[in-house]
Amino acid sequence: MAHRLTAQAEADLDQIWDYIVQESGKLEIARRQVVSLTDRFFLLTKHPYLGRPRDYDLGAGRRSYPVDRYVIVYRIEGQNVLILRVIHGSRDIQAMFRV
Repeated sequence: MAHRLTAQAEADLDQIWDYIVQESGKLEIARRQVVSLTDRFFLLTKHPYLGRPRDYDLGAGRRSYPVDRYVIVYRIEGQNVLILRVIHGSRDIQAMFRV
């Protein structure tokens, strides 16, 4: 299995980086957080069913996996894991996936 990121997931990581640097003033803290998140993408590639199913609230086939204060939302597509979003846990995740 491999993983891919949507454009929105890539933008989420950029926003997380920017926010942490702005708030802390430290590039190393931002780097560690983003590395921690991206390391979990590889974990999910090896164990795609590790995250909990979110069919009932985020939509069919979607799963979530918590990392620190963030939540990775993804789905399994054939032999790949598609990272849909990387969202701070305090945000209204359900609202982000409403159609």
